[in-house]
Amino acid sequence: MDVPAAVICLILLYLISPLLCAMAAIGALLQLGLATITQRRTTPLLNEATSNAIEAQAYAGGAMRSADVVESMGMLGAIRTRWLKRQRAFLARQAQASDHAGVTGVGAKLVQNAQSSLLLGASCWLVLHDQMAGGGALMIVASILGARVLQPLAQMISQWRSIVGARDAYTRLGNLLSRVKLTEAGMPLPPPKGHLTVESVSAGAPGGNTPIIKGLNLSVQPGEILAIIGPSAAGKTTLARLLVGIWPCSSGRVRLDGVDVHAWHKSQLGPHLGYLPQGIELFDGTVAENIARFGRVDMEAVRLAAGRVGITALIEGLPQGFDTRIGDEGAVLSGGQRQRLGLARAIYGSPTLLVLDEPNSSLDEAGERSLLQLLTELQRSGTTIVVITHRTGLLQVSSKLLVLRDGSAVAFGPRDEVMAALKNANEKARARKTEMQALSTSKLSEGEGR
Repeated sequence: MDVPAAVICLILLYLISPLLCAMAAIGALLQLGLATITQRRTTPLLNEATSNAIEAQAYAGGAMRSADVVESMGMLGAIRTRWLKRQRAFLARQAQASDHAGVTGVGAKLVQNAQSSLLLGASCWLVLHDQMAGGGALMIVASILGARVLQPLAQMISQWRSIVGARDAYTRLGNLLSRVKLTEAGMPLPPPKGHLTVESVSAGAPGGNTPIIKGLNLSVQPGEILAIIGPSAAGKTTLARLLVGIWPCSSGRVRLDGVDVHAWHKSQLGPHLGYLPQGIELFDGTVAENIARFGRVDMEAVRLAAGRVGITALIEGLPQGFDTRIGDEGAVLSGGQRQRLGLARAIYGSPTLLVLDEPNSSLDEAGERSLLQLLTELQRSGTTIVVITHRTGLLQVSSKLLVLRDGSAVAFGPRDEVMAALKNANEKARARKTEMQALSTSKLSEGEGR
């Protein structure tokens, strides 16, 4: 904001004496050169220091979230050493940038101080030779105007670290926003009935080139329960994210009642969709707020969801009942309690589509029986349910079964048909293995006879 005033001061100096204006301009060019040197030397260092600081902070945050694991298994020293390595890299780059900025800052201050003295001396010389209008009255004025010309540049050099930090933050924010595609709400659509279709879907993690799901097709009708099984890294969790529209498809479409779930605005689709991820994410707030998805708390619907999951007695046993604050990530709850609370949040408002990723991984026998009863009730009410599981207990209530391996469907169809086909394939594999073992034994016996 001082730059326009500096330009005016330069014009006034020219009106007093062109020589004084030229001297002030030369000082400004010197400071501009110092600013350029500062920019070239410090910007890369400050950018690297910022990246190291963000990395160190993120690493420390991750360690804090897993503090119980770190403390119990004696990992604190190793974790601290790794954090210190990142922190020291940040401090080293910041110190180098500060050294460069300090040297050029001192140079800029020297130029500014010398400018005032030089202009004062030049004004005196001009007065003695009768070459400055106004005489000695303008000597001090010229010195002050010359200092004002250089002040904005001197300030810029001294505050260069803040300038670079602001510019770097603005660049990071711009890069982040450029990767987030804003979607318009569009025309409101009627509530879905629950017909879920997956049409030749191939997809991977956003930003990655390796496909995780490959050419998958399936269809689930309202009131059906689809169970998805398969070995680890088969693509089950990726498929769950595709079904709820979190990740986009590289090719093909996931549709709910014929509408692309990824393109469906989440403010419209969200109330009709329930999702329980593998890692339960709860938020600092009351139990009721977490179940109600931090919207308007309908206590009747909250109590209904808690009752259907079977945690009403648990919640009422808390200090303030439904108004108890559970802390960041549900810190005051056990793993099973967090999972059941997350399940209550997923079924809040009676969603049309329910996607559950390992919903019984932290449940005891009573919790799993309650889950089976809940799934049966939701199925009768017409809810479309997709359950990813490693346990066979949930298969007894499923209508259809999908077997995934390496992102592709090994088998899909009615549960009994798929299980029968898998059983026949396993029996054939065992028979083939037994035959090979017998053949190998026979050849070994013949060799010993010879």
